[in-house]
Amino acid sequence: MFPIKFFHLSDLHLGKRVNGFSMLEDQRHILRQVLSAVEAEKPSGILLAGDIYDKSVPSAEAMELFDEFLYQLSLLNTQVFVISGNHDSPERVAFGGRLMNTSGIHLAPVYNGEIPSCSLVDGDGPVDIYLLPFLKPAHVRRFFPEEDIQSYTDALRVAIAHMKVNPEHRNILVAHQFVTGADRCDSEEVSVGGLDNVDACVFAPFDYVALGHIHGPQNIGSERVRYCGTPLKYSFSEARHRKSITVVTLDADGAVSLDTIPLHPLRDLVELKGTYQELTFRGFYQGTSWQEDYVHVTLTDEEDIPDAIGRLRTIYHNLMKLDYDNTRTRRTATIDPAQGETPRDPLDLFSDFYQQQNNQPMSPEQTGFLRDLMASVWEGEP
Repeated sequence: MFPIKFFHLSDLHLGKRVNGFSMLEDQRHILRQVLSAVEAEKPSGILLAGDIYDKSVPSAEAMELFDEFLYQLSLLNTQVFVISGNHDSPERVAFGGRLMNTSGIHLAPVYNGEIPSCSLVDGDGPVDIYLLPFLKPAHVRRFFPEEDIQSYTDALRVAIAHMKVNPEHRNILVAHQFVTGADRCDSEEVSVGGLDNVDACVFAPFDYVALGHIHGPQNIGSERVRYCGTPLKYSFSEARHRKSITVVTLDADGAVSLDTIPLHPLRDLVELKGTYQELTFRGFYQGTSWQEDYVHVTLTDEEDIPDAIGRLRTIYHNLMKLDYDNTRTRRTATIDPAQGETPRDPLDLFSDFYQQQNNQPMSPEQTGFLRDLMASVWEGEP
């Protein structure tokens, strides 16, 4: 028998603005590519792992774009499995789910302690798909007060234990969490001290775990647990990412193999560095796409260039960001919120700020108090 095939997508962030620029046109462009790939490859299903929208109350334009995307997928007779992420309102994503089921669009309901499976059947038997929206420990404690749930790992462990996964079937989980060991970038939300970490061992009952939340495509431990990444670049820390659709195939025994289909943006995110004279020399940018791409320019001139943004935008029409890297800026005391592509822990950032303001580090008691306070705020509990 032929293996069953799925497309794994996540983190559309429809309606997102990057440095003040609306990404809707770029998102519409990339979703058309996804639809073309679905038409060509004919997967059995689309696994859409959360952060459909960029805000819990999305714009009308973002909702219209997602509505059109789902409608076109339904016309292609493709089963679609959708969960809410940490940026989404679970209630808004779940709205109309029971009606849409008949069209092959399966929307995860708001978590109520039960996660029933959706099943597809091929010549090798059933494939059960479990839709687990983004969870915090407080969400799970509400329905299982007798369980000891202190961490995100505890919450996922308890939620999965109550799914009644059938080991005789092939099983897929669609989830939106931060799994320990994943590489982050600065367009993602960062928790305090890694409090939102989930240990990958909780996913043992599943043949494949389709994850959302992390913007860079990557496997966690094996091909069995994977982040597909965003279909578009949403920060300059993602400038070197190669965006794609993850193609998942399951054979009769549940063995997983992965492939990717490249996605090509309408406008790329590009970082350019040099003197004003170098970056405005026609031979530097001619023959490239940089004049229409989204650009971050870092000028190395020792003196500020008058009206640099305005003058550079006559060449780089979508200049998003301008910085200087010279003797003066390197001498200025700053607190860097990111190290390379890895965002820093907010507790570390505050500690650096405190020391800079007070010329002494925080005491262990102050550090402990702040850590507990941040943890309470992060989980959304009083």
